[in-house]
Amino acid sequence: MLDATPKATCPAHAPADHPKIPAEKVGILLANLGTPDNYDYWSMRRYLNEFLSDRRVIDYPRWKWQPLLQLIILTKRPFSSGKAYKSIWNEEQGESPLMTITKDQTRALSAEMQTRFGDQVMVDFCMRYGNPSTDSKVRAMVEAGCTKILFFPLYPQYAGATSATANDQFFRALMKETRQPAARTVPEYFQHPAYIEALAQSVERGYADIQDRPDLLIVSYHGMPQRYLMEGDPYHCQCQKTTRLLKERLGWADTEIATTFQSVFGPEEWLKPYTVKEVARLASEEGKKKIAVIAPAFSADCIETLEEINEEIRESFEHAGGEQFTYIPCLNDDPAHIHALSEVITENLKGWLG
Repeated sequence: MLDATPKATCPAHAPADHPKIPAEKVGILLANLGTPDNYDYWSMRRYLNEFLSDRRVIDYPRWKWQPLLQLIILTKRPFSSGKAYKSIWNEEQGESPLMTITKDQTRALSAEMQTRFGDQVMVDFCMRYGNPSTDSKVRAMVEAGCTKILFFPLYPQYAGATSATANDQFFRALMKETRQPAARTVPEYFQHPAYIEALAQSVERGYADIQDRPDLLIVSYHGMPQRYLMEGDPYHCQCQKTTRLLKERLGWADTEIATTFQSVFGPEEWLKPYTVKEVARLASEEGKKKIAVIAPAFSADCIETLEEINEEIRESFEHAGGEQFTYIPCLNDDPAHIHALSEVITENLKGWLG
């Protein structure tokens, strides 16, 4: 990842006391949602406070939302969220699975970028919420000699509450730099052929390991309020297209795959159908006793997949009479995924490198 001790020299013809300047490089900064530092009450409270105070995530007026958040939600929710994180925590590494996987992805992408561009690039990662912060990684890249930074939110489908807020934080970090680097942000890649291919391969591998073929593949995306769609957020449409492209690549019929949305929060209506309710309905009303679930909106397994899908949603399905539930993991650091991300990065580096 990031080289903390870059070589630095004085510019030609500069006086002897001129500060040394590191060799110029292009930084590739990956960004994921974030993770608490631990699953204890105060670690969870700090993380949830930062996350749920983001106006991109919860856009209610602050005078109405903050008292509710500070006095009620953050009094109770850190306990339940901490329990959920504890059930999936990587105790050996002392971190959440999202952190472990993001590190693995960064190492793999760094190796691939070194192969393609040599010492002209450096690759690192940051989190929108929690640590390592976007501010700290931008600062480190500038200090290391990055005069250009490609910022890559690891969200295949664009949403204001994911891609946009990550970009917001990146731009805020740039505002603090005396000598700002040139900057680019990577757009959504929900229909990139290499991404669809990586998804399809993961489904094919998952199905090859199942003795009895599932009746249906549930393609579960993180939800958002229905209102956001009506206000112009393209997320819902991009999710639907991802499912369609995956279905076409697999050569399946419409009856073999379905789109749902998970992680409902708050009282208003969210994108439907809700995954947790739909899997129960399929088992009890349509006789779909064998299903598989995949979550293409997540680039790495996290609390929403390892705990929500593989525990809560599985339980809903089985309680309704479902018999075989298969969770197909996120793409994580699978070679096909690393190839897809590398292709997206390379395309967005044009004019800078290559």
